[in-house]
Amino acid sequence: MPKTYIVNTNKSNNTANEGEMLTQQKVAAYYTPWKYFIDEMEAGDIVYLYSNGQGIIARGIATGIVEVADIGAERKEEHYMHLDRFGILENPLAPSKITEIAQTATDCKYVLKWNQTMIHLPNFIGLKVWQSITKHCM
Repeated sequence: MPKTYIVNTNKSNNTANEGEMLTQQKVAAYYTPWKYFIDEMEAGDIVYLYSNGQGIIARGIATGIVEVADIGAERKEEHYMHLDRFGILENPLAPSKITEIAQTATDCKYVLKWNQTMIHLPNFIGLKVWQSITKHCM
């Protein structure tokens, strides 16, 4: 069964990372341990790109093919995967709205912890987020 991930674009550490992910239609993580989170993604998984201060800014479907790149002289410190059905949102989906969608699908006690590189969502919540983005953000 497919999984759903919200992945932080890392703009707090390197502003170029977010732009790269958007222009190259990929999800990426950098350095240990975060880069290995990308290796967990499988073909068909839903991926949301999350930008600090905005919320979800793009979405796509994982290809399942992990690629590795150097960061300057540092070898193999970027793990990334291209995304199919990639789309940049016209209006970012705010964290409060994501929480609202999750709580509507579950209960009011459901809480997301935002201070992470990657958040794994139950797929039924991920699908509700996809539907909301399609209706209100594209």
